[in-house]
Amino acid sequence: MDRERITLTGAPETMLATLYGRALDSRSRKPILNDVAAADAVRRIDYDFRRTGMNASSAAGVAMRAKKLDDWTRDFLRANENATVLHLACGLDTRVFRLSPGPHTRWVDVDLPQVVTLRERLLPVPDGDYRLIASSVTDDAWLAEVPDDRPTVVVAEGLTMYLRPSEVEALIKRVVGRFPSGELLFDVYGSFGIRMQKLVPAVRRSGATLFWGLDEPRAIEAWGVTLVEDVRSLELPEIADMPASGRVPLRIMAKLPGFRDVGRILRYRFQANRSETRASHMA
Repeated sequence: MDRERITLTGAPETMLATLYGRALDSRSRKPILNDVAAADAVRRIDYDFRRTGMNASSAAGVAMRAKKLDDWTRDFLRANENATVLHLACGLDTRVFRLSPGPHTRWVDVDLPQVVTLRERLLPVPDGDYRLIASSVTDDAWLAEVPDDRPTVVVAEGLTMYLRPSEVEALIKRVVGRFPSGELLFDVYGSFGIRMQKLVPAVRRSGATLFWGLDEPRAIEAWGVTLVEDVRSLELPEIADMPASGRVPLRIMAKLPGFRDVGRILRYRFQANRSETRASHMA
């Protein structure tokens, strides 16, 4: 089997850590996500995955985060059969295969051109109405390629912390203003997590930098979203089923100031003012 050599650096390289975390989880005795497609992709990549610093506990954390975002996306699709899923900075994530959306769902993955090229080599093309857009999510042009005719769930896993505050605000305002209604789902670091970023092996070894953190989830409601759910990463329910070696340290961290809010998974709803949106496009 030919293996794909990886030459990514910086933030794009960190996607290999999350991919490897999902693969490790799939090989565990009691998988949280059971992402066997991730394990298959890892086998096809020529890369020293020791650089990621992933172990069983951190892999479980990756799987728990992905599962929460998967669950919320499923909830949205159950309530909105004819919907669009807009998956920002998709990397090598196999979410579209894990959720296996029905024929009435439009799925759009977006990531950098070099990441899209790698994705096309490693992963099959999903069935149904699927589109893959090669662009930085902070560019202006790509969003016009996504039809604005349906309720839309926007999923951004492992993205916001790599953007500058102004880029996060601009992206969220553009996305929620584009569609008639929907939800915005993403994970975020708190300011404490941003300060402690060099303790994360995948960030440190890739040379990536984290910029944006959020301590008060309601603080961004001025950008056109309404908070629905706020889940601390250290309080996810699957932690209770982890081995004591992983569970106990997380329980202790969850009680410590700063560490308790090191990361969150957030769910927002939005309803666009279509007249204002049209006026802004015409200006």
